[in-house]
Amino acid sequence: MLASQFIQTNYPSVNIFDKVSLALQLMEDYDVQHLSVLSEEKYIGLISKDDAFDADESSLITSLEYQLIKASVKSEDHFLQALKLSAEMQLSIIPVVNDQKELSGVISRIDLLKAVSKFVGGEEPGATIVIEIDKRNYSFGEISRLVETNDAYITQLNTNIEPETGLIMVTIKINKQEVSDIVATFQRYDYHIRYYFGEEQYANEMKENYQNLLSYLNT
Repeated sequence: MLASQFIQTNYPSVNIFDKVSLALQLMEDYDVQHLSVLSEEKYIGLISKDDAFDADESSLITSLEYQLIKASVKSEDHFLQALKLSAEMQLSIIPVVNDQKELSGVISRIDLLKAVSKFVGGEEPGATIVIEIDKRNYSFGEISRLVETNDAYITQLNTNIEPETGLIMVTIKINKQEVSDIVATFQRYDYHIRYYFGEEQYANEMKENYQNLLSYLNT
């Protein structure tokens, strides 16, 4: 999933010699916190709404040139590079430029969130299981094999290290909603299930709520 797949060209940009008031008006109109700034048709950075508010609205954007945010990606970059910039620098848009620093368009924060949802399999049906594993014992092959022994397969797998414990958190998306057998299999092999989200969990919660309601009505 490359940045080029998410480029939008309907967001405006401003010129370095435009007034700050124009930038503020465009940010308000398009509901963004940043705008791309061009100089001689080349992208030179992003102006933020906070910096624009602090400036004299009648002044030119060039007076804020040293405050412009130097952030951009290229069309051939993976979209995760744009996501990283957006998260680290809290950007509402990510400019996409070519080798000549010409602006091809931008990627909005909303489109990045949609891309992440698709990337992690959030749009696909199925259950999610989160396992905690010591780094020395992590084996994708074994995890996949244990899932497959229950006539299922992994549609998405992501890992992250929990800072407090140093354990690897393995989040797996499975193509089945009923995962009690898979959870039991992991537990037989001494895997610790942090939590899971599947049909059984919701069914059990509904059953428990129903029983609580009956108890309340009978009192």
